[in-house]
Formats: sequence, C-alpha cells, structure tokens
Amino acid sequence: MPLKVDSIDEGLGTKDINIRSLSSSSHCQTQNTPYIHKVGVPPRQKLFKEFTSIVKETFFADDPLRSFKDQSKSRKFVLGIQAIFPILEWGRYYNLTKFRGDIIAGLTIASLCIPQDIGYAKLANLKPQYGLYSSFVPPLVYAFMGSSRDIAIGPVAVVSLLLGTLLQNEIDPLTHQAEYLRLTFTATFFAGITQATLGIFRLGFVIDFLSHAAIVGFMGGAAITIGLQQLKGFLGIQNFTRKTDIISVMRSVFSAAHHGWNWQTIVIGASFLSFLLFAKYLGKRNKKLFWVSAIAPLISVILSTFFVYITHAEKQGVQIVNHIAKGINPSSVDKIYFSGQYLLKGFRIGVVAGLIALTEATAIGRTFAAMKDYQLDGNKEMVALGAMNVVGSMTSCYVTTGSFSRSAVNYMAGCQTAVSNIVMSLVVFLTLEFLTPLFKYTPNAILAAIIISAVVGLIDIQAAILIFKIDKFDFIACMGAFFGVVFVSIEIGLLIAALISFAKIFLQVIRPRTAILGKIPRTAVYRNIQQYPDATQVPGVLIIRVDSAIYFSNSNYIKERILRWLTDEQEQLKAACQQRIQFLIVEMSPVTDIDTSGIIALEELYRSLQKRDIQLVLANPGPVVMHKLHSSDFASTIGEDKIFLTVADAVSTCSPKLAEEV
Repeated sequence: MPLKVDSIDEGLGTKDINIRSLSSSSHCQTQNTPYIHKVGVPPRQKLFKEFTSIVKETFFADDPLRSFKDQSKSRKFVLGIQAIFPILEWGRYYNLTKFRGDIIAGLTIASLCIPQDIGYAKLANLKPQYGLYSSFVPPLVYAFMGSSRDIAIGPVAVVSLLLGTLLQNEIDPLTHQAEYLRLTFTATFFAGITQATLGIFRLGFVIDFLSHAAIVGFMGGAAITIGLQQLKGFLGIQNFTRKTDIISVMRSVFSAAHHGWNWQTIVIGASFLSFLLFAKYLGKRNKKLFWVSAIAPLISVILSTFFVYITHAEKQGVQIVNHIAKGINPSSVDKIYFSGQYLLKGFRIGVVAGLIALTEATAIGRTFAAMKDYQLDGNKEMVALGAMNVVGSMTSCYVTTGSFSRSAVNYMAGCQTAVSNIVMSLVVFLTLEFLTPLFKYTPNAILAAIIISAVVGLIDIQAAILIFKIDKFDFIACMGAFFGVVFVSIEIGLLIAALISFAKIFLQVIRPRTAILGKIPRTAVYRNIQQYPDATQVPGVLIIRVDSAIYFSNSNYIKERILRWLTDEQEQLKAACQQRIQFLIVEMSPVTDIDTSGIIALEELYRSLQKRDIQLVLANPGPVVMHKLHSSDFASTIGEDKIFLTVADAVSTCSPKLAEEV
C-alpha cells in the first residue's frame, strides 16, 4: 500500500496532488519505476485565522491560559493571583527542611552582598547606603513575584558601572548630587517599566537578539573596565579620570605615580586581594568549601576596618568609607522626574540599563533552572524584575538584577526557594538599622579588592576559545564587544555587540546557504557533496538544496546563486564531454516559508531554465510553501507532476538509468 503523507492533521480535509505514476508521466518513465508518493496540500486558511495563529505562536507559544480552561470563576481568580505571586503556590508546600536550607543560603549570600553593595554603589557614583538599600526592598519583592529558586537579587557590577557612566554623562555627581540622585531613581523607574512591559506583552524574545558571543565579549570587557576603575581605590589616587576607556584610565594612573599613590593603601589592597583570590581558589577546588569564598569579603572588611581603626591609617592617606547613613530606605517617590528636561534622559538610560539587567538575570535564571531541572517562566521573571525595580525606584534603590556570584553561592549553599532572598534582605535590614556606623573606617582599598575579585569570574577565556572554534563570525562579535568596552566606553561596547549580532542575522537572511546534493552509495539518501565526498551526482540532473526561507530579502540572490551553480556545472560537464544537465531539482525541505518575491524569483528561474532546455523540478515543499505555490498557480505553471515528496522520487522519475539501478 503506498504511503500517504499529509501536511496537516487527519480530518481537516487535506487535498492531495496526485503525482502521476511512471506509466502516465510525460517524461523519462519506465514501467519498473516504483509508485511515486503524493504531496499533500493544506486547505486554504482564512486570513484572520492565519494571523491569529501566527500571533499565538509568536507571543503565546507556551499557552499561558491552559491552566485556566474548564475552571470555576473562583478557581480562575486563585490561579490568577498565584500567577502574579508564585509564592502563594509553592508556599503551601513549604516546610522546615526547606527553611533550613534557605536560612543557611540567605545568611551566606548576605555576608557576601553587604561588602559588595557598598563597593557597587561607588561604581554607580552613589553613596554606600544606596547599595545596601538596593539589597533590602528589591529582594523582598522578587521573593513574592519571581519564579526562580536560585537567583540572588541585588546590585551587580556591570549594571552599576553602566548606570554610573550613562548618568554622569548627563549630570555631574559631585557638583549636582541631588539632581544626579533624582535621575538615578528616574532611570531605575523606567528600567522597571521596560522589564515589566516586555513581560506583560510577552516580548522577552527581544533580549535574545544579543547573542551569547556578544554577551561573553561585553561581560569580559566590562570586567576589565570595572577592574581598571578600582585602581583609584586600590592605589589611593585622589584625582582620577571619569572616563572608562583603558587609555584614559592608564594615563590617569601613571600621571599620579609620583605623588598620588599611597603605599599603605597598596599594601592593604594587595594583601586582602591575595586573600580573596586564594579563598575563591579554595572554593573552586573543593565545592564543600564554597562558604570560604562567600564569607571572605566580609572577613576582609572586618579585619581591614579593625586594622585601620587601631592604627589610624586614615591619617596616613588611606582613604576610608566614612559615614554611611543609618536606617532603612527613605521614600523617593517625589524624587522621580515625571516631567522636565531629565524625563527623556532618564527614560533612555533606564531602557538600556533595564535590558542589560534583564539579559543578565535571564541567563542566570536559565542556567540554574537547567541545573535543577525545573521550568522557568521567562515572562513572569520579567514582570517580577520590573516590579521590583519600579518599587525600588520609589524606595531609594537603583537598578538591581540577578547576581551571578551571589546566585552561585546561593545554589551551593543549598537554597530551596526564594526565601533565601528574604533572609538576605532581613540581614541587610539589621545592618542598616544597627551596623552601618561600624563601616566608617573601612578602607576603600578593600572595596576595590572585593570588586576586582568578584569581576574576575566575568572574564570567560574558555568560552571565547570555544566561540572561536565554533563560529568565526561569532568570535568577531565577541571581540568587537570586548574591545569596544575596553577602548571606548561601556555603552559603545554594548552598541557594537548589538550591531554585530544584528549584522549576523541580517547576513544569514539575505545570503542563505545553498548546496549541491549527491546520492550516498547504496541508499536513496541525497546529501551535500562537500560534506560527504563519496556522494555522487546523478548524470543529467543537478540537485540543489536551499537552506532558508525565501523572502524578498534573499529571493533574487537565491535565484542567481542557483543559476551560477548551474552555469559552473554545465561548463565542467562540457569540458569533460559528459552528459548535459536536463533536470534541475530544488530540494525545498529547509524552505519553511516563501513570499510573493520568492514566487516571482521561482517564476524567473523557471523561464530562464526553459531557455536552456532544462526542466525545473521541486522536492518536498512544506505545507506553507505548497499552499503558496498553488495559490500563485506556480504549481500549474511547472506542472503538478514536477513536484515530488522526496529527492529520490524526483530522481527516479527523471533518471530511468538510476531507477533501474535502484
């Protein structure tokens, strides 16, 4: 019984185009040729139904409302609340065992985040307390709305530096502190709005346009830039450039070498940086000792602060933190710019910072979700991150996101749920209420050492090597982003990363790959002759595969590329006195779609082949393509007996000699 292949589910009225058997075909047929399979044609779909189908697949592929089907109104209300606040769902199954893991993890990441927050605030040109504020309110909001069990929320180095760089280009943080602070909260507000909007309208795929290679390069360049910025505190330099490029920074460092460096500061910074790197090395060598690297920053702060206090090293030029405001977050609702000249600037900066923060959090969340084998709802994550930044902007916080270093510690410490963020938040609360005066004598060199040790992990050399081995164009994107950040600025590096990522997509769309296929010996399989050297071409037949959808952007190129393949083959055959090409078979299984320009290109290809006395044959067009071939009458133009299910069917019909061999 012959195989019937349909393009859609049974029962939907599939129409079949009957490819004539060899006994009735008009060309190159013998009675020994096997039955040729049918190619299904899907029924015509109404425009509105087709449009809604595309929209659903683009924005609602995961069918988020499936759990609401066939539910009572009260149950739908409960499910809706749980969708917004996942803690109400998993909280019902929370127990003491999970709390034990969460409290240990929360205390561990709190010991790491407190010294980091003070240092990261300086990267954003803010006072230290704003870093602590940002690890109090946002983690609480995320714990109730986030769906990741492992992400630890707070300020991160890359976003802090990016925000500080963009903000200081608009307002001087030293001479206009109040306006700078207001613009910070405004940018944070719009960062949250951007993130929440992407989640609500299910536009998370936007961040996927930054390729992995571009992110690796951007993060590595940002790590170098952040490390260079810490030379000010590490060397005890008073006057330091505000530019972030390596040339400006190194010029500033060496110009201060004769009179601006402080040897006591260097000793403190170098000693504790060595200790921090050694602790991190121990944590990597032995996973059970992860807590050593986690508490090392807090130990460093305590020891260095005590040392400066008893020796009064600040009188010898060692720069210290000085005053950190005591008390929890004051309200900042009235400080956000909702009008005026800074509104648009805050919006622009917020969108950029929000997207970068979202990209980092999404990558972290996906990584740990895969490690623990649970599903992460990307759109819920965006809404949660957006909500926490909107609330944060109203409670004196700046842009926060998932921190990779803290999340890794959170994971290794045995966190079970987002309660670890609540525990961390409570520890930060206690620190703000009672412990901030103890940080007065903390040397800036320690904060610099902590940040340097934290960002070292952002430089992923192995990933860059792997990218080079896999895809050279990806490596160009990686290096473009890296050098853009290091030699120009962090925002230029980000722009380069985005442009190269888009350029790669653009080139792949307008210049798709094509390949000549040959028959694998003793099979009915046809593959790329460049990949399979033993694949042989069929005499009198040229088989070309198009590895892309055919759109207006590439249709003319594909037509011309096929004709160039044909011309080259004809010249080689003529020189070798071999049989000329009589059939051109286009393998269309990779062609997922075709538009009007694509159909016109096929028509032009058909007419060009007619002039050369070559017949055009199509193999395995998909349902969408098949529908459009019939809607345009192109199938009738070339003949419905020239459309085959497989290349083997097409070849066996066009080449009786090969059919006899098979």
